Amino acid sequence: MSEAPTNAAAPTATSASDTPVPVPAPAPVPVPASASVSASVSAPVRTGRRTNIAVRVLQVVLALLFAVPSALPKLIAHPSAAESFDKIGFGDWFMYLTGGLELAGAIALVIPILSGVSALALSGLMIGAFITQITVFDGENAASPLIVMALLLVVAWFRRHHNADLIALVRRRA
Repeated sequence: MSEAPTNAAAPTATSASDTPVPVPAPAPVPVPASASVSASVSAPVRTGRRTNIAVRVLQVVLALLFAVPSALPKLIAHPSAAESFDKIGFGDWFMYLTGGLELAGAIALVIPILSGVSALALSGLMIGAFITQITVFDGENAASPLIVMALLLVVAWFRRHHNADLIALVRRRA
């Protein structure tokens, strides 16, 4: 390896015989253009096409689950739903409220900018459903809300970049 010519301003060190020895400057490390700090902080999470399709299908399945077998019986006061909410002790108003929140969450789950926050909100409902299953219904279906919540959290994770988009949209309009 040949040494580069040195100039008078180059840093030097002294050897055992007190003669100055030039110290080579460190070589610059190449940095790829894609490794920008600002791009890594603010850029949305990029997932593969298959992953994106799988999460979208999961969103639709969960939306149908919340809209049809969960919210609909509550909103039409089906006897099975009314009986369950009578056992809970909050009355019909709580049944309609829960059904309305589930339906709103199901609709928001398939709207791209609302999907992340909707999945988080529906996860909160699932925490309430789990606690209710444990305390009121003796835990007979306690695993169901936890399974649904795990799937909702998968959606919330993969759609988390939509939360930042939603916040930016709200701030622009405020």
